[in-house]
Formats: sequence, C-alpha cells, structure tokens
Amino acid sequence: MLNCTIIRLKLKFDEIVESYRVFQDRIGPFIIDTSEYLFRAVRQGKKLLFEGAQGTFLDVDHGTYPFVTSSNTIAGSACTGAGVGPTLINHVIELSRHTPRGSGTAPSPRNRTMKPGRPSDQFGGEFGATTGRPRRCGWFDSVLLRKAVQLNGITVLH
Repeated sequence: MLNCTIIRLKLKFDEIVESYRVFQDRIGPFIIDTSEYLFRAVRQGKKLLFEGAQGTFLDVDHGTYPFVTSSNTIAGSACTGAGVGPTLINHVIELSRHTPRGSGTAPSPRNRTMKPGRPSDQFGGEFGATTGRPRRCGWFDSVLLRKAVQLNGITVLH
C-alpha cells in the first residue's frame, strides 16, 4: 500500500500576485505574439532562419522509439514551434555528420563493432556534452540519410 501525505498550504493570492509584479515590469516589454512578429517580418521582406536541435531519428513520432526525445525534431516542427505556416519555409538545410554517434543504449549496427572509449571515439573528442559519457562512433548510413531527407523535405545537404 502506498502511503501519501497531504500537505495543505495556505496560499494568499494577493501576496503571490504582488510578488510577481516585479517580473511583469522587467520582462513585460519582451513578451510579444511571436507568430505575428515573424509573419510581419516575412511580409516586410526579411528572411527567417530556424535552427533545430537533436537528430531526425530522435523525433518522438518518426524516430527509433523508444530511443527518442520527448519532442518533435524534424524540420516541419519548426512551423509548429514558431507559429508560422509551412509556405514560409523555402529551404531545409541538412548538416549531416559523416558517422552516426550515440552515448545511450539504443540498439544500432555501430554497437557491434564500435565500443565506447576506442581511439576512433577519442580522436574526434566524442563525448556526450551533458553526461560526459564516451560516444560510440559508427559508419556513414546512407539509408538513414535518405529517410531523413524524406522526413524533413531537405532541399540542401551539407
């Protein structure tokens, strides 16, 4: 049986609101309707650049589940996140690594031949930025790249 303790807090609404007024004054001028701002910028002839983090195959919908992140990482998600329509996107540029890398336990062909901490990993400084764990490096995977081109609508590949 699970033991639960219920804590009852006596919160005073007016005091809480007043304590947050400082934030309103400090950050209020920076709060805008971002989608409206971006739409107007495009109408004024300005160019937009969206940058994505994570990789295509970490995408919660199209990635290699269960070894995914908790969000959408494919290019189309930039529209949803920024609040712009897909017709505002002219190009999708893919910056692809030559070798797939990973620091977790996701199954991969590279697991069979590449072990963490080998000279190939150390040569490229391949360690997880957050965890510091050695990354496993593998070979170029043209099948995954072709799928990434399809999922992201890539128009330029580097």
